[in-house]
Amino acid sequence: MDTDGTRDARETPATPVPHPPAPREAPATPLVGAGVPPMPPGLPPAPLVPPGAPPKPETSPFLTWLRTPRPEAAPGIWRFGHRPRPQQEPEQISTRQLLSGALISFLVGWLVWSLLWNGYFGTWWVLPLDLFTPDSWRRSNDRVGNAILWYSYYAVIALAILLVVGRLGRWGEVWRRFGPRTWGATAQAAAPPPAPDQDPAEWPQLRQAGAYEAAERLAAEAKAGLMRDVDHARLSRAWQGVRTGRHSLATFTGAVLKDGAAACPHPSGARDLPARYARHDLLTGQVRLGTTADDPRNPYHYRGAGLALGPDLLGTSLLAVGPAGSGKTGALVRPLAESLCLQALAGRASVVVVGAAGAGLGPAESYDVVVRIGHPDSVYDLDLYGGTTDPDEAAAILAEALVGDLADPHPGSDSRRSTTVLAQLLGPFRAVHGRFPSVPELRQLLDGAPGPLAALRKALTDAGHASLLRELDARERQLAHPGDVGSVLADRIALLDRPAFASFFDTSGQSRPFSLRSLDHPVRVRIDLPQRGHADASRILSRLVLAQFTASVTVREDRSLFACLLLDDASGVVTPEAVRGIQRLRSANAGTVLTLRTLDDVPRPLRGPLLGATGCRMALSGLTPWDGQDFAEVWGKEWIEARDVTDRQIIAETPAGKAVHMLRRVITGQAPTARAVTVRQVERERWSASELAHGVPPGHAVLSLTTVQGEHAPPLLVDLRG
Repeated sequence: MDTDGTRDARETPATPVPHPPAPREAPATPLVGAGVPPMPPGLPPAPLVPPGAPPKPETSPFLTWLRTPRPEAAPGIWRFGHRPRPQQEPEQISTRQLLSGALISFLVGWLVWSLLWNGYFGTWWVLPLDLFTPDSWRRSNDRVGNAILWYSYYAVIALAILLVVGRLGRWGEVWRRFGPRTWGATAQAAAPPPAPDQDPAEWPQLRQAGAYEAAERLAAEAKAGLMRDVDHARLSRAWQGVRTGRHSLATFTGAVLKDGAAACPHPSGARDLPARYARHDLLTGQVRLGTTADDPRNPYHYRGAGLALGPDLLGTSLLAVGPAGSGKTGALVRPLAESLCLQALAGRASVVVVGAAGAGLGPAESYDVVVRIGHPDSVYDLDLYGGTTDPDEAAAILAEALVGDLADPHPGSDSRRSTTVLAQLLGPFRAVHGRFPSVPELRQLLDGAPGPLAALRKALTDAGHASLLRELDARERQLAHPGDVGSVLADRIALLDRPAFASFFDTSGQSRPFSLRSLDHPVRVRIDLPQRGHADASRILSRLVLAQFTASVTVREDRSLFACLLLDDASGVVTPEAVRGIQRLRSANAGTVLTLRTLDDVPRPLRGPLLGATGCRMALSGLTPWDGQDFAEVWGKEWIEARDVTDRQIIAETPAGKAVHMLRRVITGQAPTARAVTVRQVERERWSASELAHGVPPGHAVLSLTTVQGEHAPPLLVDLRG
């Protein structure tokens, strides 16, 4: 369901691994995900396998999924079972020409054979048989032997004629295009299991390192159907920690021998999501979004292939623009959120999903932390200051959230005045109270209320904080200036000082605030914004989360964990500082996914920098022409081969020629013409603004991709329903 309440067409659940859930066991030593904040209760335990049950055959869906080839492919191609195609499109013959040529060649072959058989060409064609057949064979009375000899020779001649006319008539192409294999899906025999040293189900990497017992335990559970794709990905991640030295081999082996496929659990204890609505491949980290259309504007090796995204592409950030109902939430944000939640369970990623309440971003059971701002039943609160203890850092983040959209949008501008004002109040308050002020307290200080300022001054004087007293004196002097930015900050913070948010943003330790500092661990977070009746407050909170995210992930010590922020509606969120923060995420193994209804929600000077800061750009159907113009400019132009065809009438000069032309005119109804073809190289836009506005069918999108390694994929027309 889109943010405006429109339901997306993709509702059919699909999972590539429909194997039964493995039994839940007691959590083992958590090699992955230690240190996550307290989690809500996990999923109910799955039914245990009855004792003495026969083991499942080695052709279980999990083993089939694990052994399916995943060849290297261009960026964005769904690698699971992919069959690569050539880079260039082979010459395609029209069906009419192909069938008529095959029929004519068959008739020619039949005519030649008939003429030979009936002796119209004489007997020269049997001369080789006469020359090489011994006389004793011809004088023999063995009629059967002679018949076999002669008819074998006839068969050789007929076969030679068939080979020649079949080659001329392209019978092989007819068979490939219209043969039985194209009539419908046919059952294929299962491929034999690979060799043990190449079978991923046998865990050869563990055997090579000497962990034979652990490899045997995992291989046995995989063959018995007790392992799933999340378990395999989670254990592979834990083994990667052993290889890099974060964990010891003895600890890993002990956990596997004790708990098998349930070893090294996620802190929540969950081993899968309650339900899946998209196709995932955790071996490559991809989630399938649709199918690349079989369109001439798409490169040939992309046509008909699945389109998928993974951390290698999301690490460059993604911007999706499309009107309400175009599929931004249902076809993009929800599958990506589901994929990142699965990867978080595997210990590979941490994800924060921000959207309006009821936007359809997945059930609460799929997340570890659900912050429902403005809802009285919310278990978690949001830390207004991002978990930092530095007043200057807290002031910079809060200033970006409150007035970042009011800053000069031109590159190079900043909001230093607002940061300075907040720092002049946050520093003294924390020095006195040991915490940052709550929303009502901060509002009073920004308004310049005499009572709170006098109490803060007295406490600073009693404690002997001379430097902080100078900060407070400067703030009081600035209050008298007519252009003081403190009044603007007070008006903005008043949007959060509402009765609906009275129990939120608490700094006294009475609630359970969530801080984005926890993204050092594989945590799954969903933040529901109170858009109904609090649209301005929601935009402030969106900017706050984005600012805290960019500030937190760029200072992580362990960057092997991919961090991603999914912002379902980024209207009013894009600021100069936000664009600079997005540019820094690629080197921090992090990325953002932003969706907009229109680029008009972004200040004009920031549209170009925003499109340049995001490596993946998506234009959905229903785009406006002026939005399409921005995408057309960033995607640039390409050289193509243009063909100009001209027809000119043929003038006959002889009586015979005039008679022939008259006959052709009577038969065809047209004057005889000669066609001239001119081929030239021209430069044109990959996708023009008009094509983006009017040429993208419903349920489709045009998507360009860039990997963190710098590989590019041109704009592709993608069917999001396929």
